[in-house]
Amino acid sequence: MNFVQNTELGDPSANKQNFIDVKLKMLCCRYWYLDLWDCHDMIFPFWRLYWNKNTGGQLTFQKKTYEIDPNYLYIISPFTSFSTQFSKNHKYSTGIHVAGKNLSERHNIDYYEKRSLIHFFTHFNLGTPFDNVFPGIFKIELTDYLKEKLDYLTERLTIENQDFKLTFNLKLQSFVREAISNIGPELWKTINIDDRVLFVHRYIEANIDKKLSNTQLADLVNMAPNSFSRLFKEEMDITLHNFIQNRKIAKACELFEHSNATIEDIAHNLGFSDRYHFSRVFKTITGITPASYKSGKYTS
Repeated sequence: MNFVQNTELGDPSANKQNFIDVKLKMLCCRYWYLDLWDCHDMIFPFWRLYWNKNTGGQLTFQKKTYEIDPNYLYIISPFTSFSTQFSKNHKYSTGIHVAGKNLSERHNIDYYEKRSLIHFFTHFNLGTPFDNVFPGIFKIELTDYLKEKLDYLTERLTIENQDFKLTFNLKLQSFVREAISNIGPELWKTINIDDRVLFVHRYIEANIDKKLSNTQLADLVNMAPNSFSRLFKEEMDITLHNFIQNRKIAKACELFEHSNATIEDIAHNLGFSDRYHFSRVFKTITGITPASYKSGKYTS
């Protein structure tokens, strides 16, 4: 029997294979009843997956309103501007207003299903370059396979919603991966962007704490600043300046979620001139202030 060398690399064959590295990172997973869900012009730097057990939930995207069907999952890509509401109790036309709580074993689901919106959601990131697909909302049929996983997740969330065991984590990740695999070619078109743009994209991610200029980034790929700026806009459908700001705010949201850093610390560490400049950019992109985000006064 002949053995191929370099088996320490994990592949016993000399036939090279190419895989796409999708770095799924879970940010939260909740199962709530909502009495109020008036959230307008929400723009956040992570993916969202929604499922409502009952009817009455609505999504508005690009001035068109969609009724949320319990037979479908709804996946929202990062930096998509959209709004939500619960049709039985709609009060506000601006801002973010939510009333509800986590569902638990002590709640009678049938009772709350008649008066409230039963809402499952999870937020996640996919890593470079998949967190930069074009904004949109994708409607995915809830197949028997996905329904089985969803039943497990929602049941477990009524028992434990903080310290998740390994089995729950694996099933949640499997559920999300299966759901996004059904989006279609819209998800994957970012891997076809120009190599120079992708190189700079990854450089920005690795150096998001620095002040990055168009000239500096263009030099990385031996292009004139104006030429590279045009190429970047053509490939990413966003200006280089706005892209950098989006990624800085995305990093800020991650730090707010997973650290005790102050607003001042985060502003300084991400290269903003001061807290006020950071707060202005943060609100322009997300629609809410850093203080509101940090306090958790926003929802799914």
